[in-house]
Amino acid sequence: MRIILIGYGVVGQSLTDIFLQRKIENLRNYGFNPKVVAITDRGGAAINIKGLDLKRIQSIKKREGTVAADSVFGHRQMSGQDIIQSIEAEIMIEATSTNITTGEPGISNIKTAFNTGKHVVTTNKGPLALSFPTLIELAEHNKVLLRFSGTVGGGTPILEFAKKCLEGDRIKEIHGILNGTTNYILTEMAEKKVTFEKALESAQKLGYAETNPAMDIDGLDSAAKVVIIGNWIMNKKFTLKDVDIIGIRDITLNALEIASKKGKRIKLIGSIDGKPTVAPKEIERNDPLCVNGVLNAVTFVSEYAGRETIIGRGAGGIETASAVLRDLLDIKHHLANKILS
Repeated sequence: MRIILIGYGVVGQSLTDIFLQRKIENLRNYGFNPKVVAITDRGGAAINIKGLDLKRIQSIKKREGTVAADSVFGHRQMSGQDIIQSIEAEIMIEATSTNITTGEPGISNIKTAFNTGKHVVTTNKGPLALSFPTLIELAEHNKVLLRFSGTVGGGTPILEFAKKCLEGDRIKEIHGILNGTTNYILTEMAEKKVTFEKALESAQKLGYAETNPAMDIDGLDSAAKVVIIGNWIMNKKFTLKDVDIIGIRDITLNALEIASKKGKRIKLIGSIDGKPTVAPKEIERNDPLCVNGVLNAVTFVSEYAGRETIIGRGAGGIETASAVLRDLLDIKHHLANKILS
């Protein structure tokens, strides 16, 4: 299986770690032998149609800051779309940074991959938040697969749980803590009685929050995940503009104290129960959804199984890379079954 990896940040580098560490097990257990023929980062690309030496690429990236510094296989002028169009591969992995305003370059990368007959695995929420229905239709039109487990829940199989384990049931509502950064901030405020500003500063020092934390604290990250869950699990046809969003900037210690006296905690909850929403809500402390720290949790309310909650870490390079591996194996199994049928 030939792979083009677009974006070589934390997730991309973690994925090549997994490829190297699990090479024998993946081949023995799944017959999976990935050949990464191109990798891009902000400095350019490294290309070898016979398959890149991943240990070599990792060393160059660490030493020089870009894979394009490879003296043999480096290309400083080639863009991601140039590579997707010109290099033969079965799968393109889109792991560039999320742009929630335009979705670029992710949307263009994914469309180019589809139009050249490549299956896509993405960890980039932007394209899905803004154009989910369109991208699904385009994938179907080109008879290719789009997978995106790592966009919701990191390594926690939230999407797979609902799609596969609850197959045959009808999911009526979904409620979830979908952003570990905001959950950490609210936990710090509630347990340590520190202000929002202090809790945010702590999250930034620990690497949970970016220097510009707007995507998290204004609810946009959670809203993007609500769009992905709603479209994929509940067959909704909405995008980010259809979600009512309220972030956590205005949550005060007084509000948290009032909730605590009632035996509750305030959490940023993404919900699909009628109109999709993201907003701070009071949750009973004994509710399985009421997790602390950087954990994510999602409760599915279905017609037959009732309320079921899945909990796990919602972010991290190696966790998200593990979701990418699941998606790659899913595509491999799908293609194998197609050949057998």
